[in-house]
Amino acid sequence: MHLEDRLPQNPKEGVLFMLIISILSVNTIAPIIVGMERGFSVAHYVDTLKIIPFAWIALIVLIRFIVKPLAGILFNRFAGQTDGFNARILLNIVLNVSMISFVMTIIGPWIGMGELNFGTLEHFFPTWFRNFGIAFWIELLFAQPIARAVMKSIHTRKRLKTA
Repeated sequence: MHLEDRLPQNPKEGVLFMLIISILSVNTIAPIIVGMERGFSVAHYVDTLKIIPFAWIALIVLIRFIVKPLAGILFNRFAGQTDGFNARILLNIVLNVSMISFVMTIIGPWIGMGELNFGTLEHFFPTWFRNFGIAFWIELLFAQPIARAVMKSIHTRKRLKTA
């Protein structure tokens, strides 16, 4: 999959790919989750915008140091050699979103409240399943396709320049 036009092919493209996905994800998933928790309103949306930079930083650190290495190990264990591109992408999304939503369900409210409050763990599993569902569909239908389209566009332009 390294030479797939829809995926990053060097570290610089990898950073761009991660930035696109993370920015799109945080700016859609967080407002939806907060809206479902507190109600959908302009005031709640504005409150969400205030915490998004902190949630985004936490997300990047989480992905870089925990999720990416662990998801890579699990991906190699479960992905078949003959699996197609879409099957591999879907497995990657499921693994990453599962881990990210698990951890962010715990630390997301801490970031939003500005304090460590273990009361949020009382309803962890119903909240996590809801958060996973929201994040999974945003990743599958919105964030990842846009990032892959950007990568494909970059690679097409590079090929046209060299031709």
